[in-house]
Parts: sequence; structure tokens; C-alpha cells
Amino acid sequence: MTKDFVYFDHAATTPTDKRVLKKMLPYFDADFANPSSLYLPALKAKKAVDGSRAQIAKFLNCKPSEIIFTAGGTESDNLAVLGTARSLKLKGERVKGHIITTQIEHPAVLNACRQLKKENFDVTYLPVDRDGIVKLDGLKKALRKDTVLVSIMYANNEIGTIQPIAEISKILAKRKILFHSDACQAAGYLPMDAKKLGVDLLTINGSKIYGPKGIGVLYIKKGVEIEPITFGGGQENGLRSGTENVPAIVGLAAAISLLRGKGKGESEKKLRDYIIQELLKIPNSKLNGHRTKRLPNNINISFEGVEGESLVLYLDKEKIYTSTGSACSSTSLDPSHVIMAITNDAERAHSSLRVTLGRSTTKKDADKLISATKKYVKKLREMSAVK
Repeated sequence: MTKDFVYFDHAATTPTDKRVLKKMLPYFDADFANPSSLYLPALKAKKAVDGSRAQIAKFLNCKPSEIIFTAGGTESDNLAVLGTARSLKLKGERVKGHIITTQIEHPAVLNACRQLKKENFDVTYLPVDRDGIVKLDGLKKALRKDTVLVSIMYANNEIGTIQPIAEISKILAKRKILFHSDACQAAGYLPMDAKKLGVDLLTINGSKIYGPKGIGVLYIKKGVEIEPITFGGGQENGLRSGTENVPAIVGLAAAISLLRGKGKGESEKKLRDYIIQELLKIPNSKLNGHRTKRLPNNINISFEGVEGESLVLYLDKEKIYTSTGSACSSTSLDPSHVIMAITNDAERAHSSLRVTLGRSTTKKDADKLISATKKYVKKLREMSAVK
């Protein structure tokens, strides 16, 4: 089947790799049993779950017992932030603590922190520089005696900026402060050795790495105390109750196996730089995020005098699929909180276009995007000039 569209929204979700789907199919039908049961078909399903857990643990360089399966990145982030904070008890009662995150985190982290604020925790939202990078001195100054958790994403989902996670972890380890990182966007491109990164908790999910939707992982370093946020039959070491989604778990492991030795995104990086170079030739256009310290597949550019949503819709007519930012916030009319954090410019935030490349993106696709973007930016500016 010939593809009749050009897809530039891989940060929102990726297509499931056909090799991944093939691995998953038997667990929808022939091997459908509940892995918590005791009969032979169920043991076969459990073996698949255990094997997948071991495979993912190898990828993250951790123990299988440190891998918890969830329904996706949002649940993993929620469990990491809420679960660790709520585990703090003093004589059976909740105690106040301090959480640090950044102004450019995914809503899954930001909204979990807002919930903790309602539960008597203090939260500090660290600013970032104009490239979207956390200032280490600022982090050090924000640390307090009662700081219990820091959550900073590995790579930003809107502007692709990569944070110095290993350096941050060294600062926090000296203070024995827990460190969580949302690595959903990073997993397909950046080193994912949990020990070398120095994190205590790490989030990844399937839909960003050519695996199925509805499946995620939370790495929890041995010894980290955490409370569940869902309750039931006690699956996943009692931290995530509910019947295991065997097809999705197998699919996630299969997707991860395809990242080994690859996942560096060299082809995407070359196209990324080419697209950035060409789109910045459009007058009054600005790149959002760091020029080089960004994911190899991420481009985010603001075009002065153009509404990002309008540009996305015009490109959609050409069957070129892009976005203005996080798909999780696409229903909001508010300007991107990420671009506001790095520019404090609402007009620039409203005029942004996010383009995220994938494995199948070609030079022909890139040229089609560039040509159409130039055409519609010109058209929208002309329309805006008419009073």
C-alpha cells in the first residue's frame, strides 16, 4: 500500500512497527490467558511477560525486579511523582516535603506536582535558559533540607532540548535526593543506561518508539520507597494492580529490541538540520530550543505573524501532518508553556510549528514540507495584513 501522506508528528506517536505487531498477535488469540492464573496457557503468558521484563531490564541495565509495567508514560510519571512523595510518613501521618521540577515538563509531571501542592507539599518550578536547558547552579540553589524528589525530563517533547541528566544526578546523589526523569522522547535516540544516568526512577513508553500505545514502564531503583496510586489484585509488585496487558508488554519489548545498536537517529539528524536551514530562510522565523543539544528528529520554529494552528491546518490540506506542540495539550487555546518558559513571548508561542521526523522520513518528504510551509506562511501573513 502506497503512503499518500507525509507524517511529521512522531513526538506525538509513532506507527507500530510491523515486526512488533507480529510478535504481539499470538497474545490476542492463541495465548490470550491471564498471566496471574495457574494453568498451562496462563504460565505461557506469564513467561512472555517475564521474558519481556528481562529484555527491557537489559536495555536499561537494571534488574528485572526494577521494571514496573504501566498503561503508558502518563501513568508512569504519575506513579513516580505521586508514589514517592506519598511514601513519606511520620507516625502514620503525611509529612510536608519539597518537590522540584521544571517549567517545561510534560503535563503528566506538572499536574502531578500540582496535586501534591494540594496535599501540603511545596513545589518549585525551575526556570530554564533561552535554549530550554536547566541551569545547574539554579538547581543547587533551589535544593532544601526537605527536598525529597526532583523530576526533570531527559528530552523535551516540544522543543527537543536534551538535559544534562547524568550531571544532575551527581548533584542529587550527594544530597540523597530521589531523581526521576521522563525519558519517553529520549528512549529511541539517547543512551538509556539507568546506572550511568544515575536516576532513581525513569519513565519510557511504547508509543514513542514504534511500539504499541497503552503501555509504559517505570524503572524504580531497588530500595526506593513508593506507594501505589491504583489498587486491586497486587500485580507488578503491588504497585500497579490490574491484569497485565500481555500483547502490549510483548510489543514494548519487541520495539526496544529494535533500538539496540540503532536509535541514534543519524538519518533524522541530517534531515533535521536540512529542514531547519531551509525554514529559517523564511523571514522573521526563529528556532525554539538549542540548535545542537536537541533530539535528532525534533524541529520547532516560530513564524512571526502566523498562527501555528492555522499553519497546521493548511499543511493538513496537503496531507502533511505536523503539530504546534504536545498532543496532550492540543485542545487548549493557551500558548505553549514550554515556549513561554524560554521566551516569555505569547505571540512567539502561538506562532510555533513542531515537526518531528521518523525512521521512514525521506528527503522528498522534507522538500514537500519545506515548500508547503513557505507557501502557507506567506499566505497567512498576507491574510493577516488585510484589515
